[in-house]
Amino acid sequence: MRSPSASPDEPPSASPDEPHSATSEEPATRLRRELGLDGAVVIGLGAMLGTGVFIVFAPAAAQAGSWLLASLGLAAVVAYANATSTAQLAAVHPQAGGAYVYGRQRLSPTAGALAGYAFVIGKIASAGAAALAVGAYAWPDQQRLVAVAALVVATVIDLAGIARTATVTAWLVAALFAVLGLVVVAGLSHPAGDQSTLTAVPGETGIPLAGILGAAGLLFFAFAGYARIATLGEEVRDPARTIPRAVNIAFAIIVVIYLLVAVAALVGLGADRLAAATAPLADVVRAAGWTWAAPVVRAGGAVAAGAVLLSLIAGIGRTTFAMAAERDLPGYLAAVDERSAVPRRAELATAAAVLVVVLTGGLVGAVAVSAFTVLIYYAVANLAALRLSPQERRGPRGLMILGLIGCVTLAASLPWQVVVGGAAGLAAALAIRAGAAALAESRR
Repeated sequence: MRSPSASPDEPPSASPDEPHSATSEEPATRLRRELGLDGAVVIGLGAMLGTGVFIVFAPAAAQAGSWLLASLGLAAVVAYANATSTAQLAAVHPQAGGAYVYGRQRLSPTAGALAGYAFVIGKIASAGAAALAVGAYAWPDQQRLVAVAALVVATVIDLAGIARTATVTAWLVAALFAVLGLVVVAGLSHPAGDQSTLTAVPGETGIPLAGILGAAGLLFFAFAGYARIATLGEEVRDPARTIPRAVNIAFAIIVVIYLLVAVAALVGLGADRLAAATAPLADVVRAAGWTWAAPVVRAGGAVAAGAVLLSLIAGIGRTTFAMAAERDLPGYLAAVDERSAVPRRAELATAAAVLVVVLTGGLVGAVAVSAFTVLIYYAVANLAALRLSPQERRGPRGLMILGLIGCVTLAASLPWQVVVGGAAGLAAALAIRAGAAALAESRR
């Protein structure tokens, strides 16, 4: 890694074409390696099994209607291709920062910066959505107040260290399995939806390709948490072996769960009612006549969003820390707390940015912004993975190409306001970075 004082436009220390060995030896780390396979899987599950499954099926159904399962399958295929690329890169580059590091090492400092800014912007929006979802499920009348409280609690837990974060997340994930199992049984055992809504999309004839793609872009939001495992590359034991296995295990579990929940929601509500739902999974159990279970599902939604918020603060903090070490963000944020071995300043700065989203933003808008920027992030990751040598690759190049094409297609399929706004934000971040570098160069 280059020294923090190096110019952001200087070439990386290793040529993108230079082989990197992936051994089982413990690479050097600036943090503390405390996570094994179980802990890494739990972090990934907590990141994916949360806000998305409780809120994203409704806006996705509004676009895809009865073709929701097709959108879910498409999102899963693109996400799996991205997960494969991410896991291979993380095994070779077990550092905090994820695709930010991969882009710098394999492509260029600017490509890495694009991925880093996309991740930070998108995941801050996602964390804001998670906090707002806690409030929406726990106490709708005081949504923002509860969201702020959840953000404070999540930040305090994360500041205690990654091992504590994994332990708390494990308990939250166990509770979520129980709640989602309840939803699936309710939806499948007592179909209450108008089954005519399962045969067509309102106002559409034939296959609504634009709707399927748009819904897939939103549903990708629900899968994207596996990257949280890669961003913790400096805190996982035996990362070259642990990270790929953890990504694959967590992803496989999530695909099965999402498919079951989506089918239960469509059968229990029908496409029309699902599209109009504000708390879709709670509506599923109510439609089945299980009114007693609605508060349980609402509590589960709050717990799910809390688990996502917990892992997001940790993941964003690590990427912010890595970017600050390379001066793509203020170097002040690169400090590591000696006692807890966490990037305390980076996590506090992350929490402050999420607080702004909580106080000023909306839930669905935050999801759309997060989906767009994270798709850009994974596009850079796939490009970086294509630069892996045959000895470093653990999967076919075709998956990397599929992931890249899928990311670009799904990002372009999101609402044009999100595409234009997200692209403008990323361009502005890169322009500011270039200006800062030019200013620093002129002062030498």
